[in-house]
Amino acid sequence: MAKKAKAKAKDIFVATGRRKTSVARVRLTEGTGEITVNGREFADYHCTDYLQNLASAPLSEVEKKDKVDVVIKVTGGGAVGQAGAVSHGLARALEKMDPELRIPLKKAGYLRRDPRKKERKKTGQPGARKRFQFSKR
Repeated sequence: MAKKAKAKAKDIFVATGRRKTSVARVRLTEGTGEITVNGREFADYHCTDYLQNLASAPLSEVEKKDKVDVVIKVTGGGAVGQAGAVSHGLARALEKMDPELRIPLKKAGYLRRDPRKKERKKTGQPGARKRFQFSKR
């Protein structure tokens, strides 16, 4: 019985994707192209075409959209940040599944984590860069 469970675990590829404050945990298995995000359908969760294309771009790049099933749990951030995190996680999981996919994914820039985050607010200022109005007199 233990061998059966272990053999099944080899078919699941797990990866983490990050963008801004969003974190996406991606589980990839070979299948029919079903994608679920936080227990909801992919098109239902990422409601615009832009977000759907952004999130599923690595699958389209390597033409695996109808060949893998994906289960994603994503937390934090907003809609665009979450879509970016899903994209990053998918690329990492695809690389684990087939190391030969690393070259096209890396060339397209999907394996690079986008380091841009919101800059922190500084003391004595109303925002990160904005200053309070200066009065000479």
